Amino acid sequence: MKLCRYGAAGAEKPGIIDADGRIRDLSGHVADIGPAELGKDGLAKLAAIDPASLPLVDGDVRYGPCVTGTRHFVAIGLNYADHAAESNLPIPDEPVVFNKWVSCIQGPNDPVTIPRDSLKTDWEVELGIVIGTATSYVEETNALDYVAGYCVVNDVSERHWQIERGATWDKGKGFPTFGPVGPWMVTADEVGDPQQLSMWLDVNGARKQDGSTETMIFSVAHIVSYLSQIMTLLPGDIITTGTPPGVGMGQKPEPVYLKAGDVVELGIEKLGSQRQDFVAWKAGQ
Repeated sequence: MKLCRYGAAGAEKPGIIDADGRIRDLSGHVADIGPAELGKDGLAKLAAIDPASLPLVDGDVRYGPCVTGTRHFVAIGLNYADHAAESNLPIPDEPVVFNKWVSCIQGPNDPVTIPRDSLKTDWEVELGIVIGTATSYVEETNALDYVAGYCVVNDVSERHWQIERGATWDKGKGFPTFGPVGPWMVTADEVGDPQQLSMWLDVNGARKQDGSTETMIFSVAHIVSYLSQIMTLLPGDIITTGTPPGVGMGQKPEPVYLKAGDVVELGIEKLGSQRQDFVAWKAGQ
């Protein structure tokens, strides 16, 4: 299934994508796509519904974040060997873990605001994991049982705050609008092997990233198991799993960063695509 949330920000309705790629309204069956709907029983209930029996959503509709109720938005850094190399950093022995603030989560096609005085706003196409069932201390062999599905994430990053303003990466990762998620969550059964997904990102029509989850250093199962050793993963939590090479910071002969007026488009095989206009910060934001 492809589950989505659509409508005005803060007033999204639950939806499902039918076989023709159209949104069908689920609000007659569930209140939203959140923790209560993401467990095995909740997903089974939704899977039993014939999308053709649901009201069709017409017109140009905004996609919201594909799930709601996210309490942890966890990220993994340097999870592709080539990206570690372009960052001039060693391949990590264990996953590099940081947080994106949940307040940065937004729809996949909403504008992204470049922070005030930022000169180093960057892009990162990433595979997002959506947790379906709460877990602690899960073994890697069973870790995928706790995954509801997957989505596209743009791990928008401000490199000055991430790298040059102290020891923690979190400061450059959670600015408002820095977490586009969606357009939909594709359930794990429909995705199949999460380590076989191609991914891409363009800036102003020029291809910058072209990779595959096949080259992850730490697999989805390893990441879920590892994180469950240090926290309780909760239904609706999102884990974004690192990016392949081609970020702005790694461009040659010198880094290239985003400016107002730039357009970023990105996507992952089976999971859909996003498009963001990058806009300047204005007083009051």
